[in-house]
Amino acid sequence: MPVDDSRLPGFYKLSVEDRRAKVAELSNLSQDEISALSKTGELDELAADRMIENVIGTMSLPVGVATNFVIDGKPYLIPFCVEESSIIAAASNMAKRCLKNGGFRTSSDDSIMIAQVQVLHLEDTDIAREAILTAKYELMKMCNSLPSTMIRLGGGCKDIEVREIDSDSGKMLVIHLLVDTKDAMGANAVNTMAELITDKVEEITNGKVHLRILSNLASKRLARVEAIFSPEELSDDGSREDGSKIISAILDAHHFAMSDPYRATTHNKGVMNAISAVALACGQDWRAIEAGCHAWAAVDNDQYSSMTKWHKDSDGNLVGRIETPMAVGIVGGASKVHPVAKANLSILGVESAKELAGVIAAAGLAQNLGAMRALATSGIQAGHMKLHARNMAVSAGAIGEEIEIVAGIVNSQKGPVTQQLVKETLESLRKA
Repeated sequence: MPVDDSRLPGFYKLSVEDRRAKVAELSNLSQDEISALSKTGELDELAADRMIENVIGTMSLPVGVATNFVIDGKPYLIPFCVEESSIIAAASNMAKRCLKNGGFRTSSDDSIMIAQVQVLHLEDTDIAREAILTAKYELMKMCNSLPSTMIRLGGGCKDIEVREIDSDSGKMLVIHLLVDTKDAMGANAVNTMAELITDKVEEITNGKVHLRILSNLASKRLARVEAIFSPEELSDDGSREDGSKIISAILDAHHFAMSDPYRATTHNKGVMNAISAVALACGQDWRAIEAGCHAWAAVDNDQYSSMTKWHKDSDGNLVGRIETPMAVGIVGGASKVHPVAKANLSILGVESAKELAGVIAAAGLAQNLGAMRALATSGIQAGHMKLHARNMAVSAGAIGEEIEIVAGIVNSQKGPVTQQLVKETLESLRKA
């Protein structure tokens, strides 16, 4: 495609169908590829066109349900939207293994989001800091003057903090507006408040306000979850001896992640396999959630480390905890626009953003244990590839009943399951 063809002036003014035709022409798409883009699922093209820019189609991902979760004494079916096999099975398996001790228990913060206002070019940062704190209630009153359902329901700006930062640009002050967003994620509300007080802050400080934006490190909005797993529940044969060995192996794996950022990155990817999948299924800003979770894993530990904490208690049980930012909402955003997101929230039956935060964090804790247990025992590939064999069969060209037959044959054999093995198995099946 020539360089100039990427400019596409006026492209945004076209209809979805015309945009798709233009891209198909420039990219030499086949008719099958054009048809794939034009297929509408649960989200019709008109709705998609209102959500983002330059829409040319929609794309579906599988939605599955994790079972066995009991959180704060309440049973849940938890929707996951994810393309990778074994994630939902592992989370469901681990959720079942802590039922004896009551399942998962949560303790989450209120929905406090942080808006940051950066103040530059100050003659004296100490004087400016005191001036801001002196005017705190006046600034909060300005923030809460906005006509807002959130404020009417008791939310709004609840406090103001001021931080001094040394940077390559020199000293700067950063004002933190602490805003209770109630059951909304709250990004638009806190951004509006930060912009609203700009002129007043400049007047108070004799400085220059630069950036005004929320922080996705929602350190005032943490979700906390704990669960206890007995040796018997974690064992393969129900014996305490076997379970105790597995707990020791899991702790060795956990300590690896606590001490080594290279391992922690993959370890935490396992946590996010669930957190991001549930967030996506429920129409949340999963990129913001991921950013906050990963940042907290570094801030809380002075280096990038495990998002979860695991230890053995005095009774020999494995105790797992997670504490992580969880900026979610059940009002506004895609959760109220996307029909499947709305349905998934109904499946969960959550009644507040705080409850949703606890559920998502519990899924992350379960998923993390599932990955560590697999790694510490049979190895991660054994279970994953067993479930992935069907996808490999489809990639090799299997159709209909061939898919399950080929998957069953390759899974019954010893040794690694490779795409070549799957292809040869399909060829042998068709020759028989």
